[in-house]
Amino acid sequence: MTIQEARKDLQHKLSAIYSDSEPETITEWVMEHITAKNHSERILHKNDELTGQQQDQLLSAEKRLLQHEPVQYVLNEAWFCGMKFYVDKNVLIPRPETEELIEWIISNLKFPFEKLKILDIGSGSGCIAISLKRKLRKAEIWSCDISKEALHIANRNANNLNADVKFIQLDFLHLEERNNLPVFDIIVSNPPYVPQKDKEQMDPNVLNFEPHVALFVPDNDPLKFYKAIAEFGKEDLDKKGSIFLELHEVYAEQTAEFYEREHYKIELKRDMQGKNRMLHANGR
Repeated sequence: MTIQEARKDLQHKLSAIYSDSEPETITEWVMEHITAKNHSERILHKNDELTGQQQDQLLSAEKRLLQHEPVQYVLNEAWFCGMKFYVDKNVLIPRPETEELIEWIISNLKFPFEKLKILDIGSGSGCIAISLKRKLRKAEIWSCDISKEALHIANRNANNLNADVKFIQLDFLHLEERNNLPVFDIIVSNPPYVPQKDKEQMDPNVLNFEPHVALFVPDNDPLKFYKAIAEFGKEDLDKKGSIFLELHEVYAEQTAEFYEREHYKIELKRDMQGKNRMLHANGR
C-alpha cells in the first residue's frame, strides 16, 4: 500500500463517523506520525510503499479511531501553544480555547516576572503551567492535581519541554490540604465544570475516553471548584493578585455573579467563538 492509497483509504473510513474537515485533518495527522514526513514530503513521495511496520501502525490507529478514540490519545500527542505534549487517557486533551486564557494572563501581568508566583489548579497534562513557565522564565510556577497519573504525565511533559514547574498532588477541594499552599500572585484554573446531567449530550470521543474526574461536577453544585478557588483567594492571593478561570459558557454569568458577591472585581471575556468562557477576578 502506498502513502497515497493509505491516506485515501483512512480518510474515506473516517468520513463515516466524522463530519466536515475532521476526516482529512485526522488522516493527515496520522500519516505524518506514521511516515515521519510532513505534508509536502508526503506529496512528493506519495507513491512510496509503506513498510510492514508502518502498515501495522496504520491498522492499529484505524481500529482505535473508528471506535471514536481521539486521535491525540491514539498518537499520544497534542499541540498546545506551539509545543507538543504527551497525552493519554489520564489527562484531558488541551483545547485551543485554553491557549486564549494563557494569552489573557500574559497581557494582564503587572508584577516583576522575577518575583511572580503562579498557581495552576488542575495540572492535567501540565499544558497551562508549562506554557506559562516557557513564556515567563523567571516566574515561579506551581501546579496541583488530585491525580497521581496526571502528575506523572505533567512532569514528563515538563522534562521534555525544559520547564521547571513545581507539581504537587493534593485534593484542592479539601480545605486542610490546600491550606498548606503559600500565597500566590496569580491563580489560574480550567477546573471540572460539566454537570453530570450533560453526559447524554456529549460526543462519544469525549465521554468514553477523557477522564471523568477532570470533566464532571455534581448537578446540584456545578460551581463547586469555582467556590473553592474564590475561598482560597481570600487567604492565599496577594492583595494585588488576580484569578484567571476558564468557564462553562452556560454558567459564566452565574460564576461572575458569585465572584462579585464574594467582593471580587470581575471581567468576563469571550473566546474565539464569541462565548463567555473566561473570567478575570481581583480585589477583595
